Formats: sequence, C-alpha cells, structure tokens
Amino acid sequence: MKQDVVITGLGAVSAYGLDTTAFWEGICSGNSAIKPLQPLEGIKMTKAAKLPDYAEDELFTTTELSLLDRFSQLAIIAAQQAVLDSNLDFDDLKNTATIIGSGGGGKHTDEEGYHKLYKEGKSRVHPLMIPKGMHSAVASSVSRYLGSKGPAFSVASACSSGAHAVIQAAMMIQLGIVDVAIVGGSDAPFPYGLVKAWDAMRVVTNDACRPFSKDRSGMILGEGAGILVLESKHHAQHRGARIYAEIIGYGMSSDAGHITRPDLAGMSQALESAIKNAAIQPENVDYINAHGTGTVANDRIETMAIKRIFGDHAKHLAVSSSKPLHGHALGASSALEIISTAMTLYTNIIPPTINHTTDDEECDLDYVLDKKRCCNNINIAMSNSFAFGGLNAVIVLKKTR
Repeated sequence: MKQDVVITGLGAVSAYGLDTTAFWEGICSGNSAIKPLQPLEGIKMTKAAKLPDYAEDELFTTTELSLLDRFSQLAIIAAQQAVLDSNLDFDDLKNTATIIGSGGGGKHTDEEGYHKLYKEGKSRVHPLMIPKGMHSAVASSVSRYLGSKGPAFSVASACSSGAHAVIQAAMMIQLGIVDVAIVGGSDAPFPYGLVKAWDAMRVVTNDACRPFSKDRSGMILGEGAGILVLESKHHAQHRGARIYAEIIGYGMSSDAGHITRPDLAGMSQALESAIKNAAIQPENVDYINAHGTGTVANDRIETMAIKRIFGDHAKHLAVSSSKPLHGHALGASSALEIISTAMTLYTNIIPPTINHTTDDEECDLDYVLDKKRCCNNINIAMSNSFAFGGLNAVIVLKKTR
C-alpha cells in the first residue's frame, strides 16, 4: 500500500544565520539578507547573500575540516537541526535515507587545489581533494555525522537539486523502501573563480533583485543549506511527531531545449504533472512559492505557465518569491523554499515578495508584495523550481492541521 509522506523536521542555514528560526523570521520580516559583497579584483558583482560571521573552525575540528568542503559543512549544520527539530533519536537512524542535492558541489575545494597548482606553482594538491569536493561528499558527510545507514546519495540538477532530492526521498517512502529520509540541498558558490563565472553569464544584477517587477534586471547569489526530515505518516503518527505539512504530489519535466532560457511548455508540464500526481484540481491550490529569480525571462515565462495551467483560478492564487530575501542559493534554494512553503502552511503566513517598484503587464498575478500576509485559508501550496538545463521540479504540500 502506498505510504503517505509528511515533513516532521526542518533545518535552514542561510544568510540570516545558522538556524531555521532566523531564516523564517528573516523572510517574514521583509528585511533582505542580501548585503554588499567585499570588492574582488576583476569582479563586477557587488551584492550577495553570504553567511554572516561564519567561523568554520569554531564548529568543526581541524581534522574534520580536512574532509569537509564548505557546502558539506552547511548541510551538516542544517541536518543536525532538522533531526533535532523532528525529535527523532539520533540512535534510531540506521535505515534512514540521506539524499542531498547540490548545484555546484565542492567548489571551494576545487578552487583551493587549482590555486596551489596554477597560482602557487605547487606540484601536488591535497590527497583528499576528490572525496572532499565531489558532489556526493555532502551526502556521505551528513550520513556519517548523523549515523544514518540507509540509502545515501546526491542529486545534481542545478537549482532544482534540493527539490529533486525531496521528490526522490518521497518516492522511496511511498514505496516502503524507508520510513524516514533526511533530504535537501546545499551550495556555497563564492570561490573567486565561480563568482567570475557568474559574472560572465550576465544574469546577476547589481541592482536589487526584483521578481515580477517591470524593472527587474537579474538574480543575486546566495549560499546556504535547507534540510528536511520526511517520514511516512504512519511512522510519524506512531511516535507522536509534530507534522509541518504533507507532501501530496510532485511533477518533473525537462525542457529539452536551451540550456539557460526557460521554456513555457517545460514549466507547464511540470505544473500539470504535479497537479495530476497530487490527485487535485487546479482550483484546489491556494498558494505558489514561485521560482521567481528576478530575471526578465524567468518571471514572465513562469507567470505564463501558471496562467496556462490554472486558467481563471490564477488570479485568485497568492504567489510569492523569497529569493530577494535570502538570495538565489542555487541547489539549496529549492530546499529552503520548500521549508518556507511548509512553514506557510503550518503558520498561515506568506512571506512577501520585496523590491517591487513597477507593475509589469506580463506579470499580473497576486505576488504578495512588500509585507507578509496572514491567511487562514491556505490548505494546499506549491513550490516551483525551474533550473538551468531545463530541469523542472514542482512539489505540492497540504496542511495537516
């Protein structure tokens, strides 16, 4: 029999700080965590959402740091939070799945190694450069720190990585492969070489990130990790766990087209598949946590896809984007946004879309502008993730109380 899947633990590391409370209160406040970026030679980017006052040597030993890239460190911190929040016993994680997504993997490790080779002229790199920097290092590291000995692997699908990890884990629980899964995404995209690469793409703005505003001009990079504990509803209820929300459906698609330009058909297919998988009607959805990057193309196409799938109901949907608040944390963003969506259902609060200045006739939905909205009638919500490469993932959550 297919198992129902619920969210029982949340862990967030973001530019607001190292805990979920700071993240949730920060995005609900409408005060952005995006700050000026310390000037770097040859870098045009002037703003970013970086962790404030992060001191890795206060959280991990020197021996531990020799095996932990920054993206793994952030995931471990968030995962420990999520398990504590779920009230699971750390000694009872033996058959727990660990699935962590990342868009970039261990870029800090790569940068350090290549700096030694090409800048300092060294003949050797650190002997643990490969296991420290590989994409799957994050899943291995979280599994090792938590003692979770069930299936463990990583997912890489750009900024849909966290969402794809959640979907993969939900399917495993539904099939009865595991009862519990630790899932999410983590990225730390601020090594010099990677920032230089983002500069070259010309999708990052030095203005404010302004999703759905007519004068929007791009995204702003962030870093962090979002980790969730998923359980079968039976397992959660049996132990009396607090439930934030239930995962009732998901949809995935590939644009099979341009590697960076969003595609209306691909987005629409993912939305439609999610509604069908959830066994609901479009008019049953009350709120959408949008991908909402603040780029000219994404926001217009995402709006078009919502209107195509939801028809007349689109004008009655509340829609918001939290990226101008916590930055675009790549593979972690989709996980952080699923956490936000679950918290919206749990608290009846929708975080705002900030920095809107001018209405756009092509972006004409209810974007919950400027300040949070309290709504007692939100029962079903969606979280959208539409990544570079045309890798789309949509998750449908339902209120459980």
